[in-house]
Amino acid sequence: MNGGLLVAGTTSDAGKSVVTAGICRWLVRQGVKVAPFKAQNMSLNSFVTREGAEIGRAQAMQAQACRVEPTAHMNPVLLKPGGERSSQVVLLGRPVGEMSARGYHGGRQARLLGTVLDSLAELRTTYDAVICEGAGSPAEINLRRTDIVNMGIARGAGLPVLVVGDIDRGGVFASFFGTVALLAPEDQALVAGFLVNKFRGDVSLLEPGLEMLHGLTGRRTYGVLPFQHGLGIDEEDGMGVPPRERSRAWGSVSLRGTVRESVVAPPVGEDVLRVAVCAVPLMSNFTDVDALAAEPGVVVRFVDRPEELSDADLVIVPGTRGTVRALEWLRERGLADAIVRRVAEERPVLGICGGFQLLGEHIEDEVESRAGQVDGLGLLPVRVRFAREKTLTRPVGEALGQHVEGYEIHHGVAEVAGGEPFLDGCRVGRTWGTHWHGSLESDGFRRAFLREVAAAAGRRFVPAPDTSFAALREEQLDRLGDLIEHHADTDALWRLIESGAPQGLPFIPPGAPA
Repeated sequence: MNGGLLVAGTTSDAGKSVVTAGICRWLVRQGVKVAPFKAQNMSLNSFVTREGAEIGRAQAMQAQACRVEPTAHMNPVLLKPGGERSSQVVLLGRPVGEMSARGYHGGRQARLLGTVLDSLAELRTTYDAVICEGAGSPAEINLRRTDIVNMGIARGAGLPVLVVGDIDRGGVFASFFGTVALLAPEDQALVAGFLVNKFRGDVSLLEPGLEMLHGLTGRRTYGVLPFQHGLGIDEEDGMGVPPRERSRAWGSVSLRGTVRESVVAPPVGEDVLRVAVCAVPLMSNFTDVDALAAEPGVVVRFVDRPEELSDADLVIVPGTRGTVRALEWLRERGLADAIVRRVAEERPVLGICGGFQLLGEHIEDEVESRAGQVDGLGLLPVRVRFAREKTLTRPVGEALGQHVEGYEIHHGVAEVAGGEPFLDGCRVGRTWGTHWHGSLESDGFRRAFLREVAAAAGRRFVPAPDTSFAALREEQLDRLGDLIEHHADTDALWRLIESGAPQGLPFIPPGAPA
């Protein structure tokens, strides 16, 4: 078998990542050796593979759904926004420069088609099937000429296309029809059919519409997935989401939101523990706090006002693609002063990656912001210099008497000049700082850290002795596999993956503009 499929969507956030992960987990349970693939991802939520390559976290989690190690070939192009109009381009796991959206879509993107097709071909020589995820909508007619992630990759590799639509948003029939009708004839020939996502109610009431859609397009619907709370994986972040809405938007695409929406056991101790995460601009790897929210009795929220820190037992300053910009934002909003007061009162604060850097004394940045010499908050004895070479590692160590694993993604090089050692960073009193993302996913370390926070906060909180974050992830991926197995036509889906798009699919006018 040398099968493949592109999962496209009528819109962004239609459920492509979740459906891709679900199909991957369903296939691997059938004994198929399968891999995920996304030609181009735009996200600040990234991961480091064992060979030191940076890829989107969604593809890392999809690889986990496949029960394989993630590699750079699974996400050959990653765009990391640095502002409204520019992004860092990461090619095959390594940064190759900054580029404006106009420059990227104006020519650079089209030149990368060969690279992404080579990566896909490499995966297809190793795996029985490759399940590809598109981006946004394949009917973005203004971008089709340079497209390398939707119909560009489908046509280049001869992949059948399954279009996912979120019916919970409304207008799903028009979205399905319009998506096909705005594609060129050669692209339409690869669109095999549709998958309805997030349906509430009686499917029999939807069936007449699906039959009419089949009559209008000549394309079948491969399944109707019911709306279920708490389904999701580590997806792309909510770039462009207003700060006051970020907690809701980000909660819908990470395991943190999944756990909060699920039935969670009551606290083991008498108290809950409240964690406030500063919603800094260009926040990266917000999934660092997912493991905290998985703990019974831990309440996690994202905040952007100083008064929201007052009742928090722990404040986290997370990673960011713009350390200096985040520092300015904290000062402008009064959050910086609130954090300084907390530290003076010996109340717990944790800085991760960029958050760790801005807690230090001094930042020298000629790379990311090009701001030069900038004073940090002065809460940790750390001086940071930004290097052009990015650190991409998967460190392993020990802290608080526990084994810890993590990953590092940063340009800032920290010189620690005091305090007690804490992973790669330091702690002073009840203020901790580290570059390590993902450290809180190490169960023993997380429990030890929460016990220290609870003691400092005077809370009678006790970490649950049996919470396994890895097991929660596996349970989540199995739920996605179950969703496909129980609510999609898996026989038809198998034929599509194995044999490609059906022959003779009709053309739906008007097609793409010339």
